[in-house]
Amino acid sequence: MKVIGLISGTSMDGITAALVDISGEDELKVDLLQYKTKPYPDELKNLLMNLTEGGNVESLCRANFKVGEQFAKAAQEIIESSGRNPKLIGSHGQTVCHLPPADDREETFTLQIGEPDVVAERTGIKTVADFRVRDIAAGGGGAPLIPYVDFKLFQSDCTHRASINLGGIANVTYLPAGGTLDDVIAFDTGPANMILDQLVRDLTGGEKEFDRGGNMASRGMVRDDLLSWLMDHPFIEKPPPKTTGRKHFGKKFSQRVLQKGRELELKDRDLLATVTAFSAESLIYNMDKHLGPIDELIIAGGGTKNDALVGELTDRTDQPIKTTGNFGIPAEAKEALGFAILAYETHHGRPSNVPGATGARKLVQLGKISPAGGEKSEN
Repeated sequence: MKVIGLISGTSMDGITAALVDISGEDELKVDLLQYKTKPYPDELKNLLMNLTEGGNVESLCRANFKVGEQFAKAAQEIIESSGRNPKLIGSHGQTVCHLPPADDREETFTLQIGEPDVVAERTGIKTVADFRVRDIAAGGGGAPLIPYVDFKLFQSDCTHRASINLGGIANVTYLPAGGTLDDVIAFDTGPANMILDQLVRDLTGGEKEFDRGGNMASRGMVRDDLLSWLMDHPFIEKPPPKTTGRKHFGKKFSQRVLQKGRELELKDRDLLATVTAFSAESLIYNMDKHLGPIDELIIAGGGTKNDALVGELTDRTDQPIKTTGNFGIPAEAKEALGFAILAYETHHGRPSNVPGATGARKLVQLGKISPAGGEKSEN
């Protein structure tokens, strides 16, 4: 069955679409046929960034439909370029709010926009979306969801693996050798690119969106005083299951980091080098504290292109580091491929959350279904 997976992560760089051929039940056969990333128009990206820090209901409604149109275009473009006729779309949408439990709030709230009915209507393809909400309704945190995919793709009978995504937020899935889905441990560990990207925007007056290749950070020195201050963030010590987002590590926190750097009279490159080290240190610290033996790390996400970040990870672990590319899945395509798999499971009536990762009370089917529409009929 050919399925398109669509996602835009917390960095809001754009939409990644992956066309995937999936078959099987207990053991899935997954073949990535094609993928591409479609950047957001500047106006829409600015609207989305503003929504994460505030906004109003009208702006939210407007963004929901505009993002839906962009997701539909991303799907249409990969259909046209591939010449294939997928039967299903799995759309993660764009997260604009994710609030896990906190000291002043027991409930979890989440919102992903990108109207799936627009995607289904424009493409004429059945669309599964809004994956996080059912897990939350079952008592979970709604994240992370990719651990199910990690288990299907990377579980080994003889190798203890940690699958890591370096997006806006860093998360890890622990796959003990010979383990079952019940043995999987997964959680967010802290920021990966989120603070870095915001700092680069602030330091360059918006001329740059991110530290390409980690070039700016690689010229700097890590300051232990700032790194210690960052590691004191309460989320780092919180035990799993745990999930985070812009509420903890968004623009407001980045401004605090910038102010702290100014107080310490850090050069810009030293500030970026230290925040890069924080992303790596918080990840390795959480892995050492909460996971069992690890034989190899498998990394994916936009952070794999940041040589400074990968270098910091390498310096902090003795385990070999591979990318998902070593397993035939380009690092930037992995999460989009993942939501194709989650949609495939929902289409077949199978649950795909991991209660051990999200804290849910039980296994549940994820997502809501928008029937095929438009000029096409469902294949």
